[in-house]
Amino acid sequence: MSGRVRLTLGAWAATLMAACALLPLVKPATWIVQAAFLLAVQAGVGAAARRVPLARPLTVAAQAVVTVLLLTFAFAREQALVGLVPGPEALDRFALLLRQGGDDIARYAIPAPLESDGIRLMLVGGVLIIGLLVDTLAVTFRSAAPAGLPLLALYSVAAGLSDGDADWLWFLVAAGGYLMLLLAEGRDRLSQWGRVFGGSSRTAGGEPSGVLAPVRTGRRIGVVALGIALVVPLGLPAMNGGLLDSVGTGAGGGAGGGGTISAVNPLVSLRDSLNVDEDRQVLSVKTKMADVSDLYLRIVSLDDFDGTTWKPSRRSITAVPDGTFPTPIGLGPDVKRTEVDSTITAAGWYAQDWLPMPYPPSGVDIKGNWRYEPLGMTLVGDHGQNTRGLTYQVKSLDVQPTAEQLATAGPPPASIERDFTKLPDSLPAVVGRTARQVTAGAGNPYDRAVKLQDWFAVNGGFEYDTQVQVGSGSEGIARFLRDKQGFCVHFSFAMAAMARSLGIPARVAVGFAPGSPQADGSVSVGLRDAHAWPELYFEGVGWTRFEPTPNRGSLPPYTLPEDSGSSVPDAARPTETSSAAPSATPSASESCTPEQKKLDGGCGAESPQAALPTDDDGPRWYAMVGWALAGLAVLALPLAPMLWRKRTRAVRLGAHGRGEADEAPHTLALWQELTDTAWDFGIPPDESLTPRKAAARIVRLGELEATAAASVHRVANAVEQVLYAPRPRPVPGLTQDVRRAAAGLSAAVGRGARLRAVLVPRSTVRVLWAVSAWWSGLRARVLAARPTWRKASGQQG
Repeated sequence: MSGRVRLTLGAWAATLMAACALLPLVKPATWIVQAAFLLAVQAGVGAAARRVPLARPLTVAAQAVVTVLLLTFAFAREQALVGLVPGPEALDRFALLLRQGGDDIARYAIPAPLESDGIRLMLVGGVLIIGLLVDTLAVTFRSAAPAGLPLLALYSVAAGLSDGDADWLWFLVAAGGYLMLLLAEGRDRLSQWGRVFGGSSRTAGGEPSGVLAPVRTGRRIGVVALGIALVVPLGLPAMNGGLLDSVGTGAGGGAGGGGTISAVNPLVSLRDSLNVDEDRQVLSVKTKMADVSDLYLRIVSLDDFDGTTWKPSRRSITAVPDGTFPTPIGLGPDVKRTEVDSTITAAGWYAQDWLPMPYPPSGVDIKGNWRYEPLGMTLVGDHGQNTRGLTYQVKSLDVQPTAEQLATAGPPPASIERDFTKLPDSLPAVVGRTARQVTAGAGNPYDRAVKLQDWFAVNGGFEYDTQVQVGSGSEGIARFLRDKQGFCVHFSFAMAAMARSLGIPARVAVGFAPGSPQADGSVSVGLRDAHAWPELYFEGVGWTRFEPTPNRGSLPPYTLPEDSGSSVPDAARPTETSSAAPSATPSASESCTPEQKKLDGGCGAESPQAALPTDDDGPRWYAMVGWALAGLAVLALPLAPMLWRKRTRAVRLGAHGRGEADEAPHTLALWQELTDTAWDFGIPPDESLTPRKAAARIVRLGELEATAAASVHRVANAVEQVLYAPRPRPVPGLTQDVRRAAAGLSAAVGRGARLRAVLVPRSTVRVLWAVSAWWSGLRARVLAARPTWRKASGQQG
């Protein structure tokens, strides 16, 4: 095995061993097999390009092109040209998968499910990119030490995200791969130096001193790189989840005592949950609640609005109370309530650190390591505990306040008012001004809250649209109030901010809207049921749900007028997208307004993104021509070697030159054609041989019969005349001799060899040699001209 091959295998193994640090992050770990195979193909292309040999930039370019083709075939072949060449649709597919992968990484706890194509693309693509860098540095540019940097980056990312106890094992595996790569390079370098003779070149221990220098250098580089690998992960954050998976390990304390928790903004992941192609079931709920349209499952509340986003404040946590939970804050004894039993089963892929429960809970029966946050009355997993595949029982209170009780509520406690009416100074004035305009004439906080809810949900002209891009913080709220398009996050954030501007304590709850009732009496809650809603505080009732988002969830009964002639929609508004069963007829768009229905006779079933353009002129002619040319180019690409070879053969075997000046070039071209034809049939050229010896070699290896052998020797003799005779004698019939030799070579091989010689001729590698020589010459000319440029610029200065 040559040193280059050994170094290539070392680079492949080192990359794969460093990638093993990613194994704990995703389950199952079958992606590593796909990554190993694609990485091997990438390394093989590099080895073949170096053997040709190609210039270094061309070698890297060839590997990069093959990497793109491999990723296209693996992840976007349905959108690619002939399943391999990426086009605009394939690029859009990659962008979509990368966006989904990033969101899935933020959403799922470790280990994330491999069912996500986005996560698989990020893993496999990342390993291939690191592998290309390692192969380029260690093999193409023959410098293995810097190749430790991409390996270090790969390991550090994995170590920074992982929180397992076996990180030291993956560290040793990655370090072993890097050291193995250094030793492979050292062995390759020593093999080029030749044998080290004895005497003064040996150390006292008998080891050649020439060996010690690279070994010591490799050891020093290895120690530095491994030290950095130990330090860098300490500064990287852990992967703690996203919208519906907000906090990773959750608690900061042990099984008893206190601690603190914090969570991240759920905005982006919630929108992505609403836009998933497949509405996967997240939870299955069996409940004794009389009206399941009010079955909201609450995960966490967002109460801190800092001008950038709504997020949970940092809170104290305690052990889960035994038996009955404390009475919810602010709930008075005269408010009607009913205790409801619910059994909730989480899907095996759904790893949520916060426990989805109806609010307010009065008791929870669940196994595992969970902690209790008193202010929000939520449970959070401790030290990696999550909901994956769990079944748990929740007792909750179905609080049924009356409009009169809410309207006559007293002022909130000072601590509640202080903490839950805070607004940043950066909040645009339009928020408070609009809130006062909408609630003009309301006599109490309850009436103002109902007016805000009805303005968003009923008579304000707002449209529900999950495709709206969200702004940041207060700017997003102002834009939403202006454009009047958005989804639950916009509605809940805006109503909570406007309520606070009116002095009403408010926060935002994140969880799931009521799901779809099933035939067995259970309720199925899917990803598209992910929801956010505002909760407002009223003394004597406590935190009270409102529903400003149109076409989602249900309006609370205590916010509906008693007369039947009201324009307010019915309270029961199940989530339209939550049903898993296919509809018999196309469903109308959720953002379809009554005015559109009157003008257009109904709204189409297709989303704007799915609908085809309706331009009467059809596709532009230049677009059709462009795609036709691209298709022809793709079809011609596999045939390019054969077409180039046929063209070259036709030129070389063309008409005989008329003058003596044309005789020599034509004879040499015929000899080039003869040797290339022999190469196509498996006899590579040997430039060190004379034409006579080269002809004898072709006859011997090609096993040519007498007529074809004589033709080969006549062409060789003519070449020697051109090269060595003072006045070469014209030799007629050389073109026919080349054709007879080619026929003899073809007859001596099998059908497969003949087919390969036509479709994939080996001699076409001369094109790559020519490009490589051109590149090297251009680079040399540029480097040679650089001193002249500097001198000229110095004189001008």
